[in-house]
Amino acid sequence: MKRSSLLALGLGAALLIAIYVADIAIGPGAAAGLSQSDLALISGVIEVVQKDYVHPIAEDRLTQDALKGMLSRLDPHSAYMDEQEFREVRDEMSGKFGGVGVEIEDQSGIPTVISPIDGTPAANAGLQPGDRIVAVDGKGTNGMDAAQVVNIVRGKPGSPVTLTISRAAEKPFDVTLNRSIIQVRTVIWKLQPNGIGYVRISEFGKDTPRDLKQAVVALKQNVGGKLKGLVLDLRNDPGGLLKSAVEVSKEFLDSGTIVSIRGRRHSDDQIYKASARGDVLPGTPIAILINGASASASEIVTGALQDHHRATVMGTRSFGKGSVQSIVALNGHGALRLTTALYYTPSGRSIQGEGIAPDVVVEPPKDQQANSSPLLRESLLHGAFTNPGSLTNASASENPNAHREEYSAPIKSELIGTPQDAQLKAALGYLERSTGEPRS
Repeated sequence: MKRSSLLALGLGAALLIAIYVADIAIGPGAAAGLSQSDLALISGVIEVVQKDYVHPIAEDRLTQDALKGMLSRLDPHSAYMDEQEFREVRDEMSGKFGGVGVEIEDQSGIPTVISPIDGTPAANAGLQPGDRIVAVDGKGTNGMDAAQVVNIVRGKPGSPVTLTISRAAEKPFDVTLNRSIIQVRTVIWKLQPNGIGYVRISEFGKDTPRDLKQAVVALKQNVGGKLKGLVLDLRNDPGGLLKSAVEVSKEFLDSGTIVSIRGRRHSDDQIYKASARGDVLPGTPIAILINGASASASEIVTGALQDHHRATVMGTRSFGKGSVQSIVALNGHGALRLTTALYYTPSGRSIQGEGIAPDVVVEPPKDQQANSSPLLRESLLHGAFTNPGSLTNASASENPNAHREEYSAPIKSELIGTPQDAQLKAALGYLERSTGEPRS
């Protein structure tokens, strides 16, 4: 395979994505690795279906469905995408696409909201992490994968689409949204009282590192040069680009490992390191906010700053996705999304299936918690990898909350970053106490 560039998948799975141009033959020699009996079995089943199924089925559809079934049985994040689905992924990678703005993932066979994207129709309508999409325009979604649901939800900007939502013990209800062009603004910032900055990253896109730098510069200008503290809000952040996660981490570190990637072949292992004197806020205390909908790239940033003791992590335990997916283009026949590696934090710990435990547990009040179905964590997804353990024999964490199993529902999306946000208040209070500044 020829390595190309690192890209993000916006279909809603919380992923770290690498894209490859694969030198894969499509033709008679492509299945040379299969035994003749396996080839005969597959060919025979296709022949029986084409001959005896109650309705005619095109051979290419059977081939695509066979590939989808094969990849989806590997783990929760591997999949086959047909050419149309692959084109849509490339469109989303540009950071501008049509739709309603919701990150979804298959959970127990039901498309489930991981996070609505800030400022989109889905977020404005109050969709919450854990909401289950049981129908689209009256058509049930049971058995559909995330890509199929995305295909149905997408359409002409301005046209309506109705999602039927199952939320906790409530009776399923309909939410009608008007599709729009989604332009993802991944970084927002605000100056808080007493010279403390607030930066929220909603997902890790191509422009996130640039926008973060601009946010920090603007915050420093607003306080005359030096912030008293910074809240980095990664709640409900489902992940994205590995490259962006690394570049964001570099903004707050002066040296050392950020993340290491370990694949099947040692030749593919990679270690990403911070730049010397790269910290743009030296000496400024940082609090990171996470929750159960913080996954993948957001966990890389959190783990890096936590292991280097550069930030205090607050909130609740993160999602726990510690694997990397590669997109393997198949020369006009779609693409594979294949899990190819696991990643490890600077201390050598894997967060796969366990997530990152906050240094300071701060649960949102009950009245601020999203009243949705329980958001399944990585460890509860069918086919999820077990935690491989630390790269070192020593304990990778001294966090007293590392083995605490309590999980609370994420905060309601519309409250994030508002004056009513109890978790943000807790982070601001912590930083004010750290700097000795009184609250105003």
